[in-house]
Amino acid sequence: MSYRFIGKSLPRTEDLRLIRGLGRYTADLAPPDALRLFVVRSPHGAARIVNIDTAEALTMPGVHLVLTGEHPDITALGSIQSKVKRQTAAGAPNFEPPYRILSRERALFVGDAVAAVFADTLDQARDAAEAIAIEWDALPTVTETRIAADEGAAQLWPQAPRNVCFVFDAGNRDAVEQALAAATHRVSVTYPINRITAVTMEPRTALGQYDPVTEAYTLHCGLQNPHAVRESLANDIFRISGNRMRVVSPDVGGGFGLKEAPFPEYVLTLVGAKLTGRPVLWAGERGESFVSDFHGRDNYSTTTLGLDEKGNFLALKVETIANIGAYISPMGLHAPTNNLGGLAGVYRTPHIHSRVTGVFSNTPPTAPYRGAGRPEATYAIERVIDVAARQGGFDPVELRRRNLIAPDQMPYNTRFVFTYDSGEFERNMDDALGLSEWNSFAERKKDAKKRGRLRGIGVANAIEISAGPAPAPMPESAEIKFDQTGGVTVSMGTHSHGQGHEITFAQIVADFLGLEIGDVRVRYGDTDVVEFGTGTFGSRSVITGSNSLRISADRLIDRGKKIAAVHFEADAADIVFEAGHFAIAGTDRRIGVKDVAKLSYTMRDPSLGGMFGFSEKTIAAPKAATFPNGCHVCEVEIDPDTGVCQVLNYVVVDDVGRVVNPALVKGQVHGGVVQGVGQILFENIAYDESGQLLSGSFMDYAMPRAAHFPAFICKANEVLTPMNPLGVKGAGEAGTVGALAAVINAIVDALSPYGIEHIDMPATPERIWRTINDAKAAR
Repeated sequence: MSYRFIGKSLPRTEDLRLIRGLGRYTADLAPPDALRLFVVRSPHGAARIVNIDTAEALTMPGVHLVLTGEHPDITALGSIQSKVKRQTAAGAPNFEPPYRILSRERALFVGDAVAAVFADTLDQARDAAEAIAIEWDALPTVTETRIAADEGAAQLWPQAPRNVCFVFDAGNRDAVEQALAAATHRVSVTYPINRITAVTMEPRTALGQYDPVTEAYTLHCGLQNPHAVRESLANDIFRISGNRMRVVSPDVGGGFGLKEAPFPEYVLTLVGAKLTGRPVLWAGERGESFVSDFHGRDNYSTTTLGLDEKGNFLALKVETIANIGAYISPMGLHAPTNNLGGLAGVYRTPHIHSRVTGVFSNTPPTAPYRGAGRPEATYAIERVIDVAARQGGFDPVELRRRNLIAPDQMPYNTRFVFTYDSGEFERNMDDALGLSEWNSFAERKKDAKKRGRLRGIGVANAIEISAGPAPAPMPESAEIKFDQTGGVTVSMGTHSHGQGHEITFAQIVADFLGLEIGDVRVRYGDTDVVEFGTGTFGSRSVITGSNSLRISADRLIDRGKKIAAVHFEADAADIVFEAGHFAIAGTDRRIGVKDVAKLSYTMRDPSLGGMFGFSEKTIAAPKAATFPNGCHVCEVEIDPDTGVCQVLNYVVVDDVGRVVNPALVKGQVHGGVVQGVGQILFENIAYDESGQLLSGSFMDYAMPRAAHFPAFICKANEVLTPMNPLGVKGAGEAGTVGALAAVINAIVDALSPYGIEHIDMPATPERIWRTINDAKAAR
């Protein structure tokens, strides 16, 4: 089927207002009389709260309210709940500690919220916070994932012995052990997936309001899924009906998984608004974000691959310790366990087993971060393949090629969680190798050596699940509504926070109904306007959104045929719809869809069932999840005297199904790659043994910059999926999923002359320099 707009790189409709400073972010919406909230946080990694004295703070200028965890309006609240449940090794439900809005009795990480001050200005609130006297009794801490479950490590919760929250198994452990024992080659690699933070351009911000007449709350807050947050606030925390909790997510400056959940500060703005009778604004500062945002990743894994003498994969085993922090965030148990199917990669591995042990530590809770387990899975399989190639004497490309799933094997059941519906993995890899000029790399490596540099190249094949979970995706809401003038408003349950949904969904609806782009207005983000939505995460929006839009459009076309039939005094069976017009088949009698919409508000006929108007709403799920896939090739150069690593070339070939807007897909891929490379080369949340954050500002937490990257080479291989009407697969996380492994593989290739087979992330200049010098000393 051909389309007028789908497949074209149309500019984002929101860009004009954003670049002119007309964006409406949460802080922009605060009325002049809004109070400011300042949160008092624990300076200790773990400490008992002996006493909190707020008397002096309450007398300070501009202060309206001070809350602690013992205040009755705080103790009356519920707690933030985990939405994912797991089990202990004994099969019992995992322990879920109380995640209170303000901690009482104990604080368990640096940044744990213990008091809140509401004042006319932020400076007044900050001054009053400094006047709060807190008596602390410091406690032992544990922050390092690798040792959190060790005998003698500081214990956070007595209900979770040795800090173990859960143990999660996937696959047949016995079959894997037997296959590994029989393997000719058995290789292992142990590594961390380090802790990072989202660093969204717009820090977390919340504006709380309360209407005493309706006894209803309104929260304006940058969120990826306002409906889910409304549900948590209403059901779990305030214990009220959802129709008394309105959540509005306006323009959002980046999400990346961080903005999927309620946080204590959001609740505090609502409580403060009710108690003071004034709106309350909390705007997180960057330093505050480092200690109070949910963090991402933080795993410690050992991956083992078994191969026969020819290099055929026989079995894969992955054992992971996942750090979930001091409390469990709403989706904290999702990231380390729900996307394990990606461990199979794009390969035929008969036996796979993974065990994940979740541990508590004196750190902020972890939560999904772009990819949410997908990059970790790809890293595991793609790193161990490279190690196997070096140790077994295989060519890394040909070893991969030998084990690739072929197109004629689709649908392919990996026998480990996922069944792939489509994909041409070898084509992706060959295209990426060609675009990267892989075969001429040896010449570039020689040239680098002459200049005293180390050059390396790495490849990684990636696959992920989108619009899951498998096999039953979550539903999404989409409404197409024509008004009496023929204007079209599309209301989505998804949310756009940088992806460009306004133009994307306008392209889709315009093509489905034969409209012009300018005819379509897209809205989202207000739970009082759109009553249901699952939200935007996991590369799901275009998949689920277009599916529901297709159903709504088809229903409108069916209704439009009836209206046109009455208008033409014809039989509805003789009416056809094409290019935005209803016509009597075989004639030139036709009427446009917008004119049909106008007629729908006045036309009376028994065939219309007494119904007026022209709108359709659908809440539906696609047939199944999809599996975007691709191949990344990264080329780096290292200065052995300083350890500085430069990314020289980067190629991505992706199969995201049908590409709705190529420019936006490239933008998503570019951003994803940058975040993946950022984790490998720069970013790291680090704590000392007492639980103090060592990288709590941009002075210590290094961020990738545009100057660190070459021009990316991107190519799309569109292999349509049969699982949704457009054949789209999702693109939001594709760049990140493959980047971690591709970059480390390239770095290790550059360091291979020293006999180095692995380097941990982040591969900072210091770490690379030390690794080189340690290898020299060892030789």
